[in-house]
Amino acid sequence: MYKKIVLASQSPRRSQLLEWAEVPFDVMVKLTDEKYPEELPVEEIPVYIARNKALALLADNNFEHYEKGVPILAADTIVVLDNKVIGKPVNRQDAVEILTVLSGNKHLVITGVVIKYGDNEIAFSDTTAVWFHPLTKEQIEFYVDKYEPYDKAGAYAIQEWIGVTGISRIEGDFYNVMGLPVSRVVQALQKIQL
Repeated sequence: MYKKIVLASQSPRRSQLLEWAEVPFDVMVKLTDEKYPEELPVEEIPVYIARNKALALLADNNFEHYEKGVPILAADTIVVLDNKVIGKPVNRQDAVEILTVLSGNKHLVITGVVIKYGDNEIAFSDTTAVWFHPLTKEQIEFYVDKYEPYDKAGAYAIQEWIGVTGISRIEGDFYNVMGLPVSRVVQALQKIQL
């Protein structure tokens, strides 16, 4: 159904979502700096970072054994509370503090997607609103100690215990919160590969 693409992400969640969508892919990653210009509107930040991931991979790799113009898919997810970007926690205390701030509040999860193919590019972001129930200190510490969410923006994964028990509702794409608005990605790939 689809031709093979290259996923410029080492996220196991993004890989899992593409597998569920039955999109064939190889993972190739070039580590990049995730800094961004401070004046960027928040919805453009993850697109900017995703584009840099794709460009770094294209500059560093030889794609000779792929079909000409193979789509390179890159993505980045940020969490935003009160127009402030909340990144990945640096340690246990930071993770606990982040979840304490998110507790009882609404935040936004924005994933930026960039698909480069040949000289062309498709870029978009997808936003999902997430509401947490008020969480106790014990719940937060249990989650952080058991799941160690240090590689996750906002210090949590919606598909883990804290998402199952602590989220009261979401508005938007559930899979976007996991790290990839996979239905929009599939639609974009269908346009490219028709």
